Amino acid sequence: MRTHSSQQARRRPVRHRVATGTTAALLGLTVAFAGGQATTAAAAESSTLTGIVLGVGANETQRTVNWYASDGSAQKVQLAPTAQLDGGEFPAGSATFDALGAKNTAGSDGYNHHATLTGLKENTAYSYRVGAEGNWSKAYAFATQDFEGEYDFLFLGDPQIGSSGDLAQDQAGWQDTLDVATKANPKAEILVSGGDQVESANNESQWDSFLAPDQLRQYPWAATIGNHDVGGKAYEQHFSTPNTDNSDALYANGDPASDTSGGNYWYIYKDVLFIDLNSNSYDTSQGGGGDEAHTRYVTDVINQHGSEAKWKVLVYHHSIYSPASHAKDKDNKARRVDFPTTFSELGVDMVLQGHDHSYSRSYLIKNGAKADPEEQPGQADVYPGPGGVLYVTANSASGSKYYDITPPDNSGTSGAGNGADPLNPDSYWYNSVQNQEHVRSYVKVQVRDEKLVVENIRSGSCDAPNSQVSKGDWCKNTTAGQPVGSVVDKVSVHPYNGDGQSLQVNVPKPAPGEFGWTIDGYNGLVDLGTAKEANGDHFTASGKINPILVSDTRRTLSPWAVSAGVSEFKDAGKTFAGSYLGWSPYILDQGAGAKAGAAVPSGYDGKGDGLSLSRGLGSAPQGHDRGTAKLGADLDLKIPDSVQKGGYRATLTITALSS
Repeated sequence: MRTHSSQQARRRPVRHRVATGTTAALLGLTVAFAGGQATTAAAAESSTLTGIVLGVGANETQRTVNWYASDGSAQKVQLAPTAQLDGGEFPAGSATFDALGAKNTAGSDGYNHHATLTGLKENTAYSYRVGAEGNWSKAYAFATQDFEGEYDFLFLGDPQIGSSGDLAQDQAGWQDTLDVATKANPKAEILVSGGDQVESANNESQWDSFLAPDQLRQYPWAATIGNHDVGGKAYEQHFSTPNTDNSDALYANGDPASDTSGGNYWYIYKDVLFIDLNSNSYDTSQGGGGDEAHTRYVTDVINQHGSEAKWKVLVYHHSIYSPASHAKDKDNKARRVDFPTTFSELGVDMVLQGHDHSYSRSYLIKNGAKADPEEQPGQADVYPGPGGVLYVTANSASGSKYYDITPPDNSGTSGAGNGADPLNPDSYWYNSVQNQEHVRSYVKVQVRDEKLVVENIRSGSCDAPNSQVSKGDWCKNTTAGQPVGSVVDKVSVHPYNGDGQSLQVNVPKPAPGEFGWTIDGYNGLVDLGTAKEANGDHFTASGKINPILVSDTRRTLSPWAVSAGVSEFKDAGKTFAGSYLGWSPYILDQGAGAKAGAAVPSGYDGKGDGLSLSRGLGSAPQGHDRGTAKLGADLDLKIPDSVQKGGYRATLTITALSS
């Protein structure tokens, strides 16, 4: 009698690889438990879900999701790898994250909710939906990329939806910029806000238009409070942000409970520490902590977390180095005195700003003055040295409003002054590049190991959707010479590495390794020979399986297991049960943390199932050493003497499992 393995009957060894990725049951997402409004299922089913927006988390392994619901029913986010959806349906056991929620303030009906998605895996496409059982939103998708190394993000200035008076065209311009930017940069990982999402802080029609593009559900939006956002709670209701400090000092009026938005926050995304400030709070006479509260905040965050990132980027709304009318505002002149020295001393690399609805990038600024008098206008590569900071102001991303560039005056060429650049008298002393064409644009930032590359890119032309131009304002862009997608300005910022020599080495991501098994040898047939009669009532036969070579080179050190089961033994129309076969596993060569499976007796003696059920041949626990092992097993066949004479064969099916 003979056994045959369909896995073994080949002319050469075959390598069997087992995917090391997690399965649905091992998704690894931590449910963030949070309170919500308790309600009945019927109430959940009637809730209308709107304003869904994806936000940044504390790091690249997290995202936040925010939305409005028409009633106070308990809400959550359901999440699954997109590959696991079947016909658009989420698999049973998909991860869920309970949402925090509260009733909206007057002027905004319904309830606001937010949840933080944690434990995301890199290089994974995810689908998510919000709501509750029986009342889910449609599904949206986002993708993670490598959690280390280089990446791009996009900076978008002042959509200020509604400011032109033409809500539909403002929305269309905003949508078009996002279409252009994400089509050109599909792997951009964050959308960073310059503030002023809408014209009127509590106008939900404007918020609906701002949130209409699906890109805001596909790419995380890092929100920033502008002066048009601050006058109500809608900003805070639409955006939850990580590591947020809502202290009194970080609100313009010093009162977080008032009908205003405020607070500062920070997060680390790969090699960049982002710090976002509520620059509306700048004057202590209003009740808040003023600019001093912000400089203390930035100092504390960088002292605590600056060493965790290669680059330090600040974001706030009110540009202190810009080319249009706001450059001469009293409050911006105050910030221009209050901020720069602290930023230089703390080693900030770049500051991203909005508010002035025009594009500029500064010379490198150190302690409130031009760091290098010899830096040339439009210089393509800059080297900050100790304390040099690049300031960038974004133009309108929607076309709803542009500000024209204003001329310098005689107020000086450092500090709060708006004097002329000696190298370019038509520009302010602090600006290397100034631009206003009355066309929409966005800023692309490439984060590289050895530099930051900053580009201002046209996302529109003089043609609609371009609200201010459509209303009769001038536009000097030419589609042929300055087409959509063309670059207005580009600069590379090279890090300061000290006065001595520096060494750099890029360590690539290690190969993940793999788990697999092969048959040791070429003979796929295990011949148990001719059965022998025993005790006058049964037959016996014995043999050994061809050894199984197991190799595990995975860096995850995840557990693995190899098992096998046997089919019925057949000879034409004659059969007997596989339960009559038993085995005794052992380890021939130690390695890969291998431990032998338990012996399984033939079902003949104990009337059991033998190997008719899959049984463990060998396994290793989590954390085992990498390496190889050789697994073997002695086979023991006992069958009743009622089995008819013949040459029987069965299939031994080998299964390898690994998380």
